[in-house]
Amino acid sequence: MPSTPARSSPRACFLDVERSAAGRRWEERLADPRLGLALAQRLDIPEVVGRVMAARGVGLDDAAAYLEPTLREALPDPLCLKDMDAAVARLLRAVRGGEAIAIFGDYDVDGATSSALLQRFLRAVGVEPKVYIPDRIAEGYGPNQRALLELHRQGAAVVVTVDCGIASFAPLAAAAEAGLDVVVLDHHTAQPTLPKAVAIVNPNRLDEVDPKDDRHGLRRLAAVGVTFLLAVALNRALREAGWYGRDGRVEPDVRQWLDLVALGTVCDVVPLTGLNRALVSQGLKIMAARGNAGLVALADVARLDERPDAYHAGYILGPRVNAGGRVGEAPLGARLLATDDAGEAADMARRLDEYNSERRLIEAQVLEEAIRRVEDAGAVPGRPVFVAAEGWHPGVVGIIASRLRERYAVPAMVIAIDTGTGEGRGSGRSVPGVDLGAAVIAAQQEGLLVNGGGHPMAAGLTVRPERLADLRVFLDARLSAALDAADYRPALGLDGALQPDAATPDLVRQLDRCGPFGTGNAQPRFAVPAVRIVHADVVGENHVRCTLAGSSGGRLKGIAFRALDSDLGKLLLQSGGRPVHLVGKLRPDRWKGRDGVQLIIEDAAAITG
Repeated sequence: MPSTPARSSPRACFLDVERSAAGRRWEERLADPRLGLALAQRLDIPEVVGRVMAARGVGLDDAAAYLEPTLREALPDPLCLKDMDAAVARLLRAVRGGEAIAIFGDYDVDGATSSALLQRFLRAVGVEPKVYIPDRIAEGYGPNQRALLELHRQGAAVVVTVDCGIASFAPLAAAAEAGLDVVVLDHHTAQPTLPKAVAIVNPNRLDEVDPKDDRHGLRRLAAVGVTFLLAVALNRALREAGWYGRDGRVEPDVRQWLDLVALGTVCDVVPLTGLNRALVSQGLKIMAARGNAGLVALADVARLDERPDAYHAGYILGPRVNAGGRVGEAPLGARLLATDDAGEAADMARRLDEYNSERRLIEAQVLEEAIRRVEDAGAVPGRPVFVAAEGWHPGVVGIIASRLRERYAVPAMVIAIDTGTGEGRGSGRSVPGVDLGAAVIAAQQEGLLVNGGGHPMAAGLTVRPERLADLRVFLDARLSAALDAADYRPALGLDGALQPDAATPDLVRQLDRCGPFGTGNAQPRFAVPAVRIVHADVVGENHVRCTLAGSSGGRLKGIAFRALDSDLGKLLLQSGGRPVHLVGKLRPDRWKGRDGVQLIIEDAAAITG
């Protein structure tokens, strides 16, 4: 989980750790333990689970709904979104009139799941849409004029853009002039002026939901969530128009595609609160039923042999879907998720797995060079990181930005410069309290970018070579000011302390009732204080595996991922049997059929005094 900004009155320091091995202050998430105890008593749950709920803002009145999130309670009428009625009306006319519909999607997981969901829905109501996913390198992000006009030439009367389009002014204007109707489904931050389209459905339009009155959490939806709402609304419109029941048409149950909604929502790292949490909770149940041939093939090739949760969606399945758009075939992820042919799905999943392995190798090489460049430039603690180089693969810059954000606990922007044109394509990741998407849009409005956009935690851009230096200065000033205004301090929030013998499978199952976990609903994190590391070694390329012993004799397995070359890894490997404080998250350990628990170690602190 990213670091969290300190409040003006920071919480008490946990275990007196002001600066850990990762340079973070440890803080207790729950300010008032009385609410946690009250929740535990009312719901007859362990006190530690009540504390976890209270620390996430769950009150007595909404506790039961939190433990059992349902769409019945969370799903609003889709028509509450601006332009949803216009989008539904145009697509209803297209379906009933037999007009050709095309889908223009982004090449990441959110775009792939949105494209596949809309394709599956339209196919179920009698329309076979054409799906177009642009090539990341050759075409870049979002709709482009050539592709839109080619879709029109091939007969498309309507194009629906998913997870893109909100900043595509020139391409959409050209499409409108050519007589092509475009419906935009997006969730990225919008500018005051909107592009020309039949309908623009985006909960982050500036004239959309008031952030102070967004009780359904619509502004936090991923694009696949917006697409699901469109499917719900269009399905209802088709029903009311008498479309079903004629010529053997059967109304589809849109809930069957919630597995795609869960995958896209988790992978786009939007807050798992409110409606998003209900969508993911129900979607993971659908995913576990293994009804989507593409997801089944992907799980099999990844050797996923347990019930999927948000972790598996975000770290096992998602990266493989993403790999096609990053280093391979851009349309492959969307095609995989839309197919019902098990053989075809198995072949595509294998290819995506191979692309993912290739992506890892490229990522490791670029990350090593990026870190070296940052260090050589003299990284300033607490200031944003900006790094650019020729020859880097643009498909991995987002991952590298995430790694640098984790390493330095500040916003990071990584730009790959084309060796031929000198044009840079960049991706950035931010920290809570610093709106990176707004900063990139401001840079575009200043004339520094070819294009750019995003949301508070992530953004992408394209910059010409002659504006790169100015962009660096602009973003450094803008993001540094935001960091100062947020009084940002890297910190880790903790839900309590546990001894190794308290980390039981039953406790993990109880805590899982608070899931699915992700941004906005953080997985519980605990300190394991004053433990001895009785064994530590290196596994894989750079992971550190440990066996921990508590003062009462209990033992617990632990692993720190990608830690070998960090201060955390050094402390784990060189503790010399001296007691240390560790921090991490509990996960089931089902290796070879066992029912155990392991600690995913995120941080450590030497005991002084």
